[in-house]
Amino acid sequence: MSSHSFRARAILTCGFVLVWVMATSVLSGAQIDSIIDEHGHRIFVNAADPPLPPTKTSRHSHLRYTATPNPEIASMVDKSAENHQVDPKLVHAIIQVESGYNTRAVSRKGAEGIMQLIPSTAQRFGVRNTFNPQQNIEGGVTYLKYLLDLFNGNVPLSVAAYNAGENAVLKKGGIPAYTETEDYVQRVTDIYNPGSQDTALIKKFSEPPQAPIYRLVDARGVVHYTNGDGL
Repeated sequence: MSSHSFRARAILTCGFVLVWVMATSVLSGAQIDSIIDEHGHRIFVNAADPPLPPTKTSRHSHLRYTATPNPEIASMVDKSAENHQVDPKLVHAIIQVESGYNTRAVSRKGAEGIMQLIPSTAQRFGVRNTFNPQQNIEGGVTYLKYLLDLFNGNVPLSVAAYNAGENAVLKKGGIPAYTETEDYVQRVTDIYNPGSQDTALIKKFSEPPQAPIYRLVDARGVVHYTNGDGL
C-alpha cells in the first residue's frame, strides 16, 4: 500500500470516528462544550464530564505563581468582569492566587477550576461544569460581585469572604483570624494594587467589631448578618 493510500485511509477512519462520537452524543442528549486548557489548547468535551483528569493542588500552592493567561482566557475574564461591573484587575489577581490560571486545578478541600469554586458555590451560581473555564469564570465573577455588593465595595473584606466564605467575615465583623485567609488577602491585594496597598487597612479590618452582630432572615429565607448600621 502506498503512503498516500495509507494516509487517505487514516483520514477517513478518523473522520468516521469523529462523526460517530458526535452522533452518539447527540442521540444520548449529551452536550458538547468547547473549553480552553491552561496551555491555550481548545478541547471538545461532554459537558457532564471533566475535560481532562484534574490537577491536584493545594488550594493556594500558586500563591507566588506569576503566570499570565492566554489571550482567550484573558478575554473571558475581561468580558465577564465588564458585564458584572467588577474591576478585571481584581479578578485576575484572584485567579493568579487561586490557580495560576490552571483550569483543571483541584484543591485538597474540593475547590475546582480556574477560580477554585467549591461545589456548593458552583451550584449556587449556576456553574454546571467547573472545569469549563468560561462557566467557572462567570460563576466566580458573579460571586465576587455579590461579595463586593455585600461589603459595600470593600476589597479586603470581599477578598477574605471569597476565601473563607461570607458568613465567616460577617460573624467576625472583619477578616477572620485564619492564617490562610490573612495571607490570601495580603497576596491578592498586593497583586491587585502593587506597591500601594496599605497593610494597616487590612489590619484594621482584622480587628474585632465595634458593634454586636445581628442575624436577620429576609423575605426569601436568606440569612444575613449585620452590625446594626442598616437597621
